[in-house]
Order: sequence, then C-alpha cells, then structure tokens
Amino acid sequence: MSNSTGDKPSTPLHSVSVAGAVIREDGRMLVIKRRDNGNWEPPGGVLELDETPEEGVVREVLEETGIHVEVEQLTGVYKNMARGIVALVFRCKPTGGIELPTSESTAVEWITEKEASERMTEAYAIRLLDANKIHETHVRFHNGKNLNAR
Repeated sequence: MSNSTGDKPSTPLHSVSVAGAVIREDGRMLVIKRRDNGNWEPPGGVLELDETPEEGVVREVLEETGIHVEVEQLTGVYKNMARGIVALVFRCKPTGGIELPTSESTAVEWITEKEASERMTEAYAIRLLDANKIHETHVRFHNGKNLNAR
C-alpha cells in the first residue's frame, strides 16, 4: 500500500492502552468518573514504552484511584475502531490503598454489574462484565460507545 506521493508504504498507527478490571471479594468492581469527559470507566490509560502491560495496569490503577492491585489475568482485548486504540484489560484484585479522586478522576466507586450496565457505555461496561467470566479472554471492537460498531 503506497501513499499518494509514491513514497514508501505507510504503516497504520495504533495506541495501546491498559485498564484494570479490579474486582473485590464481594464482586464489586472499581470504576472512575473521568475528569476530562465525565464518563464512568474502569481505571486505565496509555501504556508507556518502557513498561510491561501488567506494570502499566498497576501504575494506572494506582494513579487514578489510590488502590494498589495485583494483576491476575488478561480478560480482553478491545479496539476502538474510530480512534485506533487497542485496550488490554486485566482482571486485578485489590491489595491495599484507599480509593480517592485524583487529577484524572472526579469520583472513584465500587459498583455492581447492574450499576456498570446502567452507568457506563456498552463499550466500557462489557470490559468489567467480561472480566467476571473466569478463565475466558474476549476480543471485541467498538466505536467508542457501542460494541461491534465501526
């Protein structure tokens, strides 16, 4: 595939993000209300070049919520087709800390599956719902709100 000037082929650019589906023993899941857009989402963000996906999840969850976690399992890969963002979501268990709003979140809460479906867009709620299915990994795509939409 060449670009219009006849130069070398262009490579599509993607961004890789990580998110933690942090689930307590009682089944409640950790979510943040993002400061930039007001959406409820699992804590996460862009994976840094010098860190593993697991290290990125631990860092992002702590930065956004004040909660320390242990990464258990990759539960899903989600691609935002509109923005070219590939998100790796990991089920995590909390190991300490106190949930507090941060520079990136206006609220941090532990919610149920039902509350996740009510508060969050489908593309983000499914990440938590998928993470509750032990020993399964899902690959899905969305348009930022709805699953299987470009």
